[in-house]
Amino acid sequence: MTATEGELTFQDSKLRDPASVDDVEWAVRLLAATPTHEGRDPELLRQWARRADEFGSRLAPVPSTARVVERDGGLERMLLARYTSRPPTVELYTDTLALAEEVVEAHGWRAWYPPGSVRAAALAHEAVHAHLHHGPAKAALKQALGHTVLRVGRHRVAGHVAGAEEVAAHAYARTVCGLGRSPLLLTAALRAALTRPGREN
Repeated sequence: MTATEGELTFQDSKLRDPASVDDVEWAVRLLAATPTHEGRDPELLRQWARRADEFGSRLAPVPSTARVVERDGGLERMLLARYTSRPPTVELYTDTLALAEEVVEAHGWRAWYPPGSVRAAALAHEAVHAHLHHGPAKAALKQALGHTVLRVGRHRVAGHVAGAEEVAAHAYARTVCGLGRSPLLLTAALRAALTRPGREN
């Protein structure tokens, strides 16, 4: 779970209230900023964003057996958390988590992100990455997205949509952690905080 998420930004300098952008639109922006989607039809990206969001929000609870390691250094890397598969480990970056809590307070978003929920959401998000990495759910996500790359008669091959796994993981975290908004909103706000002029990490 990065604080950049495909260079998610508030893009429009007139956007005074990032919360005015809904969760699906943040997902569309994530997909649009992901390599391979340059020039894609915005409506196709919106369709994929909705389907990935629905897929993630409907996932049954995903247990995580990964070891959790807490460390600093996330601000420099713009990382909140990261899953690595060998061995299965979730790295939680405590400095970025602390900044995320500050951002929540500064924006008045505490009702959406209760105390401790950012950490819980980061763990849930990474659990979905592990789930998609090791099991049949990755194929199920491809089917849900409906992106066909090859058709032979009645048979079709579902293609990978870059960024869709991120959208699904955020939707899952929002749902299982009972958040009022997707962590995508917080991710965009974190990126803005980390890249504002004059900020020293």
